[in-house]
Amino acid sequence: MDASDPLARLRQGFLLAEGEVYLDGNSLGVASAAALDALRIGAREEWSQGLIRSWNTAGWFDLPVELGDAIGRLVGAAQGQVVVSDTTSINIYKALHAAIGLRPGRKVIVAEAGSFPTDLYIAEGVISTLPGVTMRLEGRDADRIEDLLDDDVAAVLVNHVNYKTGALRDMAELTRAIHGVGALAVWDLCHSAGALPITLDEAKADFAVGCTYKYLNGGPGSPAFIYVASRHLAKAQQPLSGWWGHARPFAFETGYQGDPGIRRFQCGTQPVLSLRALKGALSVWDDVDMGQLRAKSIALTELFIQLVEEKCTGHGLVLESPRDPARRGSQVAFGHEHAYEIVQALIERGVIGDFRAPHTLRFGFTPLYLSHADVARAVQVLADVLESGLWREPRFAVRGAVT
Repeated sequence: MDASDPLARLRQGFLLAEGEVYLDGNSLGVASAAALDALRIGAREEWSQGLIRSWNTAGWFDLPVELGDAIGRLVGAAQGQVVVSDTTSINIYKALHAAIGLRPGRKVIVAEAGSFPTDLYIAEGVISTLPGVTMRLEGRDADRIEDLLDDDVAAVLVNHVNYKTGALRDMAELTRAIHGVGALAVWDLCHSAGALPITLDEAKADFAVGCTYKYLNGGPGSPAFIYVASRHLAKAQQPLSGWWGHARPFAFETGYQGDPGIRRFQCGTQPVLSLRALKGALSVWDDVDMGQLRAKSIALTELFIQLVEEKCTGHGLVLESPRDPARRGSQVAFGHEHAYEIVQALIERGVIGDFRAPHTLRFGFTPLYLSHADVARAVQVLADVLESGLWREPRFAVRGAVT
């Protein structure tokens, strides 16, 4: 399988630790040589030597839009609709406020009870600023988002891929249902951007947000991105009216007037060194075929599930991800009563996955740098950990601050 992998050549561009199998790229992607080279140039040349001149000579000020267009190619967005800026949480705040502002008189946000928590925390924050606005949750108020939709709904905040199970939503189908009641769709792409093909424009999405430190490998805390469909740019207003979003930021005017385009969705001064690292990370994608990426993702996750169910039977592992690969992102989750301890034992043995409360072992498969041989080795180590009972040793039950 590795011999016929058209993406295998990309592995050599990443700094992979010898003796490890890294299956946590859905939390933090691996560093690439290109990202580190770009960071070095940004720090040692542009900052150290160019100093203030580099805002112009190195194009620092335009990096958020330049990188936004680069990400736009990966998420199916035409140029001028994506900007790299701030964090996912901040961008959700902007997008929800903008969506509600485009639907005056509507008083409901719909989200998922099983969403990544920051989405719900931010939605609660938005609601706290808008008297009368309430939230309905799939999994609490109804079984499906579609059952929560009516003409009171202003915006629907939904994850393209579930952070825990890897379940993949049909973006086009759900967006049609949301538009059917006159509401707007805000998509969270954190667990799908860089993992599979996304078609924001084709699906007629309204807004989308995503991070760049997972499958896009931009580095810890690298800036997030926000997509605003071109049809909304003329009227969409975001509440964080910082100077980088101003139509004329260097006129230093007293009153705020937002940029007419996607720059309006910026806020304050952006982290240039992180942007430079991200620019290097995104250069790896220049000749990546997204169809090949998805095919390899499916091959890796299918092989993992197959081998786990062959080699780890009788140890209580239960598949929590969709079995149908068409309904699954690039990660696989198994449930186990002692998931935390098993994950810690795996990490000690050089297989880096992660744990999600209360009982999920979660494994991410980044097609750019993982091999099928990595998958086989990871499953063999998992089988050894289970068969030997290594995970039962008391040290693996000690919980750290980050798990």
